[in-house]
Amino acid sequence: MNDKLLAIKQKAEVEIAKAQTAHDINNLRSHFIGKKSELNDFMKQLGSLSPEERPAFGKQINDIKVAIEQLLAAAEVRIDTMLYQNSIQSSQFDYTMPGRPYKIGSLHPITQVFHKIEDVFISMGYQIAEGYDIEDEFHNFDALNTPKDHPARNLADTFYIENAQQSGDRSDTASNELLLRTHTSTVQIRVMENYAPPIKVVSPGRCYRNDKFDMTHSPVFHQIECLAVDIGLSFADLRDTMNTCVKKMFGSDCKFRFRPHFFPFTEPSAEVDISCFNCAGKGCPTCKNSGWIEIAGAGMVDPNVFKQVGIDSEKYSGFAFAFGIDRMAMLTYHIPDIRLLYENDLRFLRQF
Repeated sequence: MNDKLLAIKQKAEVEIAKAQTAHDINNLRSHFIGKKSELNDFMKQLGSLSPEERPAFGKQINDIKVAIEQLLAAAEVRIDTMLYQNSIQSSQFDYTMPGRPYKIGSLHPITQVFHKIEDVFISMGYQIAEGYDIEDEFHNFDALNTPKDHPARNLADTFYIENAQQSGDRSDTASNELLLRTHTSTVQIRVMENYAPPIKVVSPGRCYRNDKFDMTHSPVFHQIECLAVDIGLSFADLRDTMNTCVKKMFGSDCKFRFRPHFFPFTEPSAEVDISCFNCAGKGCPTCKNSGWIEIAGAGMVDPNVFKQVGIDSEKYSGFAFAFGIDRMAMLTYHIPDIRLLYENDLRFLRQF
């Protein structure tokens, strides 16, 4: 019996010394000291021995089992150490290699234009006012002198988000429903409701209209609205403010012009064009050979708007205009397609 036990121990020593992985150790543990091992078969033979022989034979079996367990434990330490050393050697850091430069991000072109135009107005004494993306019909339409049957109030143009009627005609609705604001002009109403003149604010932000996404239109776009209210303001003040803004944004050589137009919330109203940056007003495909590019809508605040917010139109006058920031970004950085501003393509964004 002793010879057989000794042979098991010697065989275990040889096999465990060859083990290279944790999987090998688990297999050897099962083979030498598991339930189906030869050592376990010897344990089953104890019942057939006399009471005098059992203690000595049982001690021999247990000593062999303890010795094998110690060999297995030592082998596990050896294998873990070997794997650790191999991992260090394979991933050893080479201090002679040049460092990897960190890539510094930049602001989105729309954000850059926002900051630039905000700085222009702040330098002229204006304050920044922000509003809500979700508005009600009163602040988006009614207070801005927009009739109930105006096409802009249809579902084809405006995103209603609560109790929206399925019909495209909303002229018969009397409710004050919630919607995604169609312009930043809503902010001028909230400012005039809460602050007495004189007022000089600009309000940047997102706007939403039910437009098809193409090269020049997006259902989500950005505006910055300018509002000034004081005693004695005239269209000449509007012209001078626009002139200062345009030249600071596009350079001292940039020209601009007013064209008569209609907006429900201003009277008189105008659209503002600047000379084409691409051809300097000579005519090219960018400006459709006209030499001019539209950038803003403007006008004197309509007295009906003042009436809605409780400002005396006999005493105060004001002007307002709004730039499309997406259009200005396209003009500033020569971007041919508005969709590039929203696709998050790093190849495009890394240029700014």
